Amino acid sequence: MDTPPPAPRANIPEFVVSEIAGAIKRTLEENFGRVRVRGEITELKRYPSGHIYLSLKDEAAKLESVIWKTSVGRLSIKPENGIEVIATGRIGTYPDRSKYQLVIDRIEYAGEGALLARIEMLRKRLLEEGLFAPERKRRLPMLPQVIGVVTSERGAVIQDIRTTILRRFPRRILLWPVPVQGAGAAEQIAAAIRGFGRMAGALRPDVIIVARGGGSLEDLMAFNEEIVVRAAAESPIPLISAVGHETDTTLIDFASDRRAPTPTAAAEMAIPARADLLADLAQTQARLLQLGRAVLDRARRRLMLAERGLPDLPNILGAMRQRLEDRGERLALALPGLIDRKRATLGRLAPRLPHPREQIAARRATLALLDGRAGAAWHRLQARRQAAPPLARFAATPVQALVREKRARLEGLVARLEGVSYQSVLSRGFVLVQDAEGAPLTTAAAVPPGARLTLTFADAAVGATADGTKATPRRRGDPPAQETLL
Repeated sequence: MDTPPPAPRANIPEFVVSEIAGAIKRTLEENFGRVRVRGEITELKRYPSGHIYLSLKDEAAKLESVIWKTSVGRLSIKPENGIEVIATGRIGTYPDRSKYQLVIDRIEYAGEGALLARIEMLRKRLLEEGLFAPERKRRLPMLPQVIGVVTSERGAVIQDIRTTILRRFPRRILLWPVPVQGAGAAEQIAAAIRGFGRMAGALRPDVIIVARGGGSLEDLMAFNEEIVVRAAAESPIPLISAVGHETDTTLIDFASDRRAPTPTAAAEMAIPARADLLADLAQTQARLLQLGRAVLDRARRRLMLAERGLPDLPNILGAMRQRLEDRGERLALALPGLIDRKRATLGRLAPRLPHPREQIAARRATLALLDGRAGAAWHRLQARRQAAPPLARFAATPVQALVREKRARLEGLVARLEGVSYQSVLSRGFVLVQDAEGAPLTTAAAVPPGARLTLTFADAAVGATADGTKATPRRRGDPPAQETLL
């Protein structure tokens, strides 16, 4: 039997999967060791491990990317979906899924257009939440005792603020040093604003100034971050923003209570000038003095007009005093004269008045005469009664009939009265039993043993004492006991 010829061998080399994956990885790393890629961030996901996975895309393609946890803290900006950035890193592969990705270690905005678009998008969102509403703005204190400043401890900003405050009106300045740009600057600025708000006691600021010098849009991005804007809007202390130059506008300017074009202007806005206050006080004092003099002049004129309408009081008092003295002298002379006149009148009338003894004798004679007349009249009345006919002759007269009717009615009333009188009941053998206070006792149970009693009969009342036995109820068939009467 013939054996088959051996199969021809191909010229293409044979690799295992790991060899192909390693070759591709080496090729990519050799040709794309470190690259800068421009694109829009999309599909951004943050994992609990700290890694960030995202994609960079343009109009024609998409590149999957990853930011390891060790590089997240060193980023200068915070990655967000929808912003255009320039990512710096190296191309790597993921053999388990046969894909390649960009390992990012640095990220920055792709020009001012991307920054402005991101800022505008955040501004609209915070505006819809009401963080920039005018009614949230508060008045600055007139003369704050402590001024809190959030800025860098180096540079001319804090020096300008300190110099301006010392020149205008020296106040205590409390500095909270923070970085004003770079990685982590936004978080520290927000922490400083909230830290001032949590302070209490004499060191608590009355107003806060958040300041920074001029710079590019990228340099001012820390003051456009959402965490800083929310901290400024939630601050319980009035806040003044002074970021950049007069033409620079950041989102913290919309959330603050007042915006100053420069840090120096912020210090002037926070504290009034001492000279201006003294001038205002002097002007107010002058106006008060002028008004006081005007009020006194008007009162003086009214008093003068009222004085003209009043009578001459000294002359009136003098005339009244003179009249009083005259009346006093006349009264001292009039009383003795009056007594003399009355005595003379009495002397003239005394001889014509009858003596009391004569009046008494005349009254006695009049009484005797009247007594005699009364006795004679009484004798005549008795004689007339004896000569009058007996009453029996007039039995049929209406007077006698009326007398009989009244007598019958009286007898009926007497009978009814005797019927309801307890005296008639006592005459039939009943007894009225009373206690020591005179209250009637109607039941045997109401009589305690040994009690003092009063027994009232028809003719008299006698005292008695109850025996020591307890009263027993009466049964049918028992002999009748002596009843009491109410």
